[in-house]
Amino acid sequence: MPQKVLVTGAAGFIGSHLCESLLARSFGVVGVDCFTSNYDVRIKREHVRHLQESKDFSLVEASLNDVDLDGLLADVDCIFHLAAQPGVRQSWHERFDDYVDCNIRATHKLCESARKQDIRRFVFASSSSVYGNTAQLPMSELHPTHPVSPYGVTKLCSEDLCLLFSRNFGLPVVALRFFTVFGPRQRPDMAFHRFIKSALEGRSISVFGTGAQTRDFTFVSDVVDAILLAMDYSGSESIFNIGGGKRITLNSALDLLAEVLPHEVDVRYEEPAIGDVTHTYADIGLARRELGYSPQTSIDEGLAREVEWVQTLRKRLKSYYREGF
Repeated sequence: MPQKVLVTGAAGFIGSHLCESLLARSFGVVGVDCFTSNYDVRIKREHVRHLQESKDFSLVEASLNDVDLDGLLADVDCIFHLAAQPGVRQSWHERFDDYVDCNIRATHKLCESARKQDIRRFVFASSSSVYGNTAQLPMSELHPTHPVSPYGVTKLCSEDLCLLFSRNFGLPVVALRFFTVFGPRQRPDMAFHRFIKSALEGRSISVFGTGAQTRDFTFVSDVVDAILLAMDYSGSESIFNIGGGKRITLNSALDLLAEVLPHEVDVRYEEPAIGDVTHTYADIGLARRELGYSPQTSIDEGLAREVEWVQTLRKRLKSYYREGF
């Protein structure tokens, strides 16, 4: 009988990659996903199609706020909590209730149930959005947290909830703050997916801001490696930055992207988006020392792999790419 783990957000960008890696390591994986319509559900179905071919994978289609978590967590060894309402730009105004429900309320409900179980490790997917804007780069885990978007606020609140349950009930939490994850299966609203899709369809690429903003881009397989390392971590630290190890301007990333696209790229610049930070750069020294984390995939290699994946997805979901976003 394989060791059983729970992955929330199993049909998502990072979650589907994590499920894949856990199955390859002979874990029994219970995936939970409510298939929200924040982007085309057909893409999410595509993410889990191959996972459902495995006898060691089961998929529960439900919201964490509605499902019987006590029953779901029975005999679960580890929890990987990746489910969330994502996106900085969409988190303002009337959409905020969705972020409260999916990020804060769902996390609280999961922690309440998890504290009653014999859980070996609870890994929470946090975000660099909790830091906000800063002149202090790179950002260490001790840096003040001042999110500048409602999304960042809900991620910080969710992270704090997990750590509260750790301190008060002994829930063995590790929170990983991810920095700008990219690669195959990236969400359609995220920059590189948008850029690649536009370029392949012969349209101009829209960039928010001047392109001089910098990002610490992290390839999805490196993020999955960090999650697996956190699962087996036995030390006392509870928060880790997970980044790619360097930062570049968005314009430099576009230059690299142009090298792996089949034709020229036309870039158009628009007003900066409210809630976008200017610079991100992770100090990953703690993750290196404590977890043994070491990012392996360069941004140019990662972009080439994402372009290849988008080209494949276009062939499989032709109607989606005709219809646009």
